[in-house]
Amino acid sequence: IGNSSVLTCLIKGQISMLKWTITPKVGDPCTLVYRTDRNMTHRTNCSDNIHWKFSPGLDPALEIRHVGIAQEGNYSCEAASTDGNFRTTYHLTVLAPPRLSLYCDEHGSPVCEAAAGKPLAQLSWVPESSSSAEEKRHDNGTVTVISKFTACGTNGTNVTTCMVSHPAGNWSQSIAC
Repeated sequence: IGNSSVLTCLIKGQISMLKWTITPKVGDPCTLVYRTDRNMTHRTNCSDNIHWKFSPGLDPALEIRHVGIAQEGNYSCEAASTDGNFRTTYHLTVLAPPRLSLYCDEHGSPVCEAAAGKPLAQLSWVPESSSSAEEKRHDNGTVTVISKFTACGTNGTNVTTCMVSHPAGNWSQSIAC
């Protein structure tokens, strides 16, 4: 989320026509068409952060600026050129890093929350705890994971650390309740 993604349309020869068809997981399809004979581009139902990217000497590409969950889906490029017809397909999966918060509940127990991550985050505690995680799924495909620290015994310290593991990164935070 928030980064740019560039998808390249692999072709050989001189392009005569290029078409991207985007089928998002949620929402209506989008198409972008480029015809060299008329130097014409056409967009249908595409968000403002999706753009052509033409660079001399490189295959044409599609750039998605500030990627969001709405851009997740299938991206297909069809090209007609002097060397034939070419098709390239991508499946774009968007990772949303969770927002980490650690606090003490009304009973003085540490609670760790990894909010709105995609996919869901894995939580663990130091020292180890017999806690279990609760998952709250959101309409946009993200998941909030909440874990309450349950001490198995005391080790002489009241500082606990929540460790969050996620494909977008790993984080930890400590607290004394």
